[in-house]
Amino acid sequence: MKRDITQALVEEHRLILRMLALLERNAPLTAAGRYANFQFFRDAVDFIRSYADRFHHAKEEEILFEALITNGMPRENSPVAAMLMEHDQGRAYVKAMEEAALAAEGGDTSRTGALAENARAYLTLLREHIDKEDTILYPLAERIIPEGLREGIVGGYEAAEARTPAGFAEHYLHLVEQYEAEATAKAA
Repeated sequence: MKRDITQALVEEHRLILRMLALLERNAPLTAAGRYANFQFFRDAVDFIRSYADRFHHAKEEEILFEALITNGMPRENSPVAAMLMEHDQGRAYVKAMEEAALAAEGGDTSRTGALAENARAYLTLLREHIDKEDTILYPLAERIIPEGLREGIVGGYEAAEARTPAGFAEHYLHLVEQYEAEATAKAA
């Protein structure tokens, strides 16, 4: 039986999707003037940049996608190229979301619409992106990457995780849980 090379990435997607659900809840409330916790958006940006991008996307881009290319998938005009393009587009939405959050936190409430718009654009993009990875790209990787490369891929993931500070994943899990609790309390 082949060693699984994508399940860890799917599990990381679950936490990312939980943050996206929080953005989906808070963005329209912010645009309507009913949620002004701009620290949430700053924390969401940190989560996205640190956990989703530097930690998760780095594993995809530097390890899994490179293994797919090594095994015959073209670098250009391919599913890998599309995923990389979406990673870049997401980074642009996050940058705009951060700028709007900082401006709104500084008192420029005219930026709450841009904040909500970029948060919604990011979450829509990333939900569709995750679905494509989980249902198309990852199963394809499981089919085409030979057994001889799988230990190296898993080792690459482990090396990436070893480069993170102690408690890294737990910190971001706790952050998401904190805002989920806030959302539950406000809904009650």
